[in-house]
Amino acid sequence: MADQTESSIDIDAPATTIMDVIADLPAYPQWSDGITEVTVLEADAQGRPLRARFHLESGPIRDTYELLYDWDGDARVSWQLTSGDMLTGMDGTYLLDEHDGVTTVHYRLAVDVKIPMIGMIKRKAERVIVDTALKGLKRRVAEVS
Repeated sequence: MADQTESSIDIDAPATTIMDVIADLPAYPQWSDGITEVTVLEADAQGRPLRARFHLESGPIRDTYELLYDWDGDARVSWQLTSGDMLTGMDGTYLLDEHDGVTTVHYRLAVDVKIPMIGMIKRKAERVIVDTALKGLKRRVAEVS
């Protein structure tokens, strides 16, 4: 899964606030298109998810999948797919760079599915997912701030 889609957005909030929103996986159905339910299966000592199960309904893709998380304070979180029915890969990272009260959120994502898909179409789908997620994250941070 070498090819990734990447984008970024500036959010007028500290990195800690943004990472708290990212770590609140059960709230994703409120702001992340297509996610209908999230269950945290395991959390670390700080309460951040280490393993979680997601239910996705987005266009033709309906799946239940699990992700494994790796947290680096309020600077980075990455995840990788550990199981899924339709998804065969979902590796991603949020990198947060705070400067002068504004945080730039960089999002990288690579997705693979069991159905054959032309690379160009897959990249376009990833781009939609990334852009939609960043805009949803920005809205959610504004709501909780």
